[in-house]
Amino acid sequence: MMMESGIPLCSTCGEPVGFSSSSSDEVFVACPNCNYPLCRSCLEEEIREDRESCLRCGEPYVHAGGKDPLKDLESVQHVTMASRLQYDQDDGVHARNLSNLSMTESELNDVSGNPIWKNRVQSWKEKKIKKTADKKALKKSQVPLEQQMEAKESQEAGKPFSAIIPISRNKLTPYRAVIILRLIILGLFFHYRITNPVDSAYGLWLTSVICEVWFAFSWVLDQFPKWSPICRETYIDTLSARYEMEGESCMLASVDFFVSTVDPLKEPPLVTANTVLSILAVDYPVEKVSCYVSDDGAAMLTFEAMAETAEFATKWVPFCKKYLIEPRAPEFYFSQKFDYLKDKVQPSFVKERRAMKRDYEEYKVRINALVAKAQKTPEDGWVMQDGTPWPGNNTRDHPGMIQVFLGHSGAHDIEGNELPRLVYVSREKRPGYQHHKKAGAMNALVRVSAVLTNAPYILNLDCDHYVNNSKAVREAMCFMMDPQVGPHLCYVQFPQRFDGIDRSDRYANRNIVFFDVNMKGLDGIQGPVYVGTGCVFNRQALYGYGPPSLPTLPKSSFCSWCCCCCCCCPSKNASKDKNESFKDSRREDLNAAIFNLKEIDNYDEYERSMLISQMSFEKSFGLSSVFIESTLMENGGLPESVNSSTLIKEAIHVISCGYEEKTEWGKEIGWIYGSVTEDILTGFKMHCRGWRSIYCMPLRPAFKGSAPINLSDRLHQVLRWALGSVEIFLSRHCPLWYGYGGGRLKWLQRLAYINTIVYPFTSLPLIAYCSLPAICLLTGKFIIPTLSNVASMLFLGLFISIILTSVLELRWSGVGVEDWWRNEQFWVIGGVSAHLFAVFQGFLKMLAGVDTNFTVTAKASDDAEFGELYVFKWTTLLIPPTTLIVLNMVGVVAGFSDALNSGYEAWGPLFGKVFFSLWVILHLYPFLKGLMGRQNRTPTIVVLWSVLLASVFSLLWVKIDPFISNTDDSSGSQGCNSIDC
Repeated sequence: MMMESGIPLCSTCGEPVGFSSSSSDEVFVACPNCNYPLCRSCLEEEIREDRESCLRCGEPYVHAGGKDPLKDLESVQHVTMASRLQYDQDDGVHARNLSNLSMTESELNDVSGNPIWKNRVQSWKEKKIKKTADKKALKKSQVPLEQQMEAKESQEAGKPFSAIIPISRNKLTPYRAVIILRLIILGLFFHYRITNPVDSAYGLWLTSVICEVWFAFSWVLDQFPKWSPICRETYIDTLSARYEMEGESCMLASVDFFVSTVDPLKEPPLVTANTVLSILAVDYPVEKVSCYVSDDGAAMLTFEAMAETAEFATKWVPFCKKYLIEPRAPEFYFSQKFDYLKDKVQPSFVKERRAMKRDYEEYKVRINALVAKAQKTPEDGWVMQDGTPWPGNNTRDHPGMIQVFLGHSGAHDIEGNELPRLVYVSREKRPGYQHHKKAGAMNALVRVSAVLTNAPYILNLDCDHYVNNSKAVREAMCFMMDPQVGPHLCYVQFPQRFDGIDRSDRYANRNIVFFDVNMKGLDGIQGPVYVGTGCVFNRQALYGYGPPSLPTLPKSSFCSWCCCCCCCCPSKNASKDKNESFKDSRREDLNAAIFNLKEIDNYDEYERSMLISQMSFEKSFGLSSVFIESTLMENGGLPESVNSSTLIKEAIHVISCGYEEKTEWGKEIGWIYGSVTEDILTGFKMHCRGWRSIYCMPLRPAFKGSAPINLSDRLHQVLRWALGSVEIFLSRHCPLWYGYGGGRLKWLQRLAYINTIVYPFTSLPLIAYCSLPAICLLTGKFIIPTLSNVASMLFLGLFISIILTSVLELRWSGVGVEDWWRNEQFWVIGGVSAHLFAVFQGFLKMLAGVDTNFTVTAKASDDAEFGELYVFKWTTLLIPPTTLIVLNMVGVVAGFSDALNSGYEAWGPLFGKVFFSLWVILHLYPFLKGLMGRQNRTPTIVVLWSVLLASVFSLLWVKIDPFISNTDDSSGSQGCNSIDC
């Protein structure tokens, strides 16, 4: 088939084959032997798929006249995003003057004044080309010997990138059996408890039964999502063999790193800088890595620290890659206590390491000098080196700022190698706008990165979480780039690991049980929840698109379904319910962004243009044609029609404070607003759309961070998490009622999400249950009647099943007993303090609009190792657990005093009451130790509280007078009523 001009049409895509690169008059020829019509883009796709022979004659694509189209395409294959991303000449590396800090408005249209949409059609064609090429690759062709060898290598590279390692049946079968057995025992236990009330203490008995029912419900929510836990392993070598073939351009996907920070005085710039340096030195092709630092506080200190970090990176990055050091955060590398000479064969290593450590110490001095200078803000605000005022002097009213420190022409390390991109971003802030804190900052980074680099995958890290495993990105790509697994993944979550925690982990900061038990269980269902950091996202999932396997409900099937419903179910209510369910499902899809990208292939060009109008995109994504084009590029990269000279202006536009108005940002696109724990909400929305996630646990932890290790800071951290869960519970996104229309969220996955939002409410029955033992000791009553033999066996069976469940869980997960016990202790400590306050604070905030903060009012310091562990900061969160400890201690003393005065028969019931009281005290022991501080230095406020509460309960005990029996005996009535009687 020929065009009127005589230029043949490509047999794959139907477009003109074009002209040769050497001459505008010579038609491009892929195969000189049979003149098989194939355009440049299709030929490039064939080469990328390792098919360098003609599909018609089997001969290599080499021109007979000496011209090689493969060489012409070589430059195309090696064009990286770095060469596409050209900035203005005045954007010099490390420049710190206002002229280089871009703060201009963006241009919405191209030169002709029209929106840019041309690249959308091209992306659809590329997808069709790929499908056609895959089908044709299955055809047999005569291939030379060299091609057969390459085919064998390709077959080797086609091995799976990862594998599921199921838990052994010897471990998992007994575990499931005990879960079922415990469920049966719980049923029998509640039958006994309800049918045998304690008439003499009916109120206490009823309270205990209600609490026990709630605990059983919480156990079901927590236990059954762990029904099918799995482990995974990755094959990084196979990934490299497939996408990093020798002599060819690297085909690994690009990754945009997000690092977020707010206040450099609370989040030290040196910590953030170490995180950035570990990213820049990651073991991944430099042209594929971009690091975006979000400074939501618009602090000049952070800006200056990033400039110093960019300079130091020119020395640090080549040193890390030359000697393959781990970790690649200098502060943590140089602080390691190990023999760094071991297994190092390079003679120059010792000398270079000492020089690098000296350079790092000088770098630290410069950073600390900046911090010291920033302690006192000048009256007129900060001034940049060129004399112009710093735009972020007013943190609540400033323009958007972007500075590219690394990544464009001339930014090389000391050995002349290219460095990854480093971009400083501070979004615009104006009074009267809702900025949505961290979630809003992350959404701004999504848009900026889409305009500047548009990597298909995003890895977000908190400023205090550095890359501990330089191959972490490759670990994630083993899943994301897997042809079978990757298209269905919204994110790959890594576990959180922490530095600087004492060996005993007194307050369960490591969260080992959650990360090594619960998350493995979720990985066997629909995937782990998103925990806010250490997560690699599929950018398309953040845009609200559905996965390729998303079930569709075409209109024709809807009509036939309605007819069927009308015939089979004449009830109007039933038909209405089904119609409403269908509408809710479709409405959810439309709100989610637009549609499933794969469905576009089923429409012709006119239908596509009608389906995706400019208005529908702008209502969802905002008024940026460049950004909207980037959302349609599934494999990332910048659109061909983009003018690189205007990219910075467009990036400034997409971070303006009014950009998200009347769009779906924060509602269905990006990080979701409405909760301080935006991570849980964002992951939940993705799972509701049908995506799945994967849990990746490499042998060397991928990322490490810092955690608050003293009691007060730890409780405030837990308070924030619990408050976010309460906010989700009171929102429209509550898993109890959200996301049923589509039917894409699995039931066990829903139970897990329900557990994440209802667990703070366990604080109410937990406080009541922890108070019951002391009340029983003070009043002489008990919540359990006299036990029969059957009842005793039932109670014994319940305790044994609880122990067995925990033991078998530890057996298949590999978690230690100490970690499990610390988790149990802090479950009680957090439940009776932070979770309780979160419930009340959440209801006040969501229902009454009152925002209360339980802040720290005092602070001490200690310079010794783990000194922060012993720092005591008084906060209102400490009141409930302190009260419970004193109450139970007074109850134990009162119980033993009563038994001594009552005789031998009182000792039997006493042991049951004391057992429960000691259970409470034992669980609160880390809290009590935290109150005592170091070397038993108890703060005065704690002593006052303890004395006050002890006095109150002692007086209450005297008023109850448990020593006097309620008999009509005259001696009893005439006897002394005092304690000393």
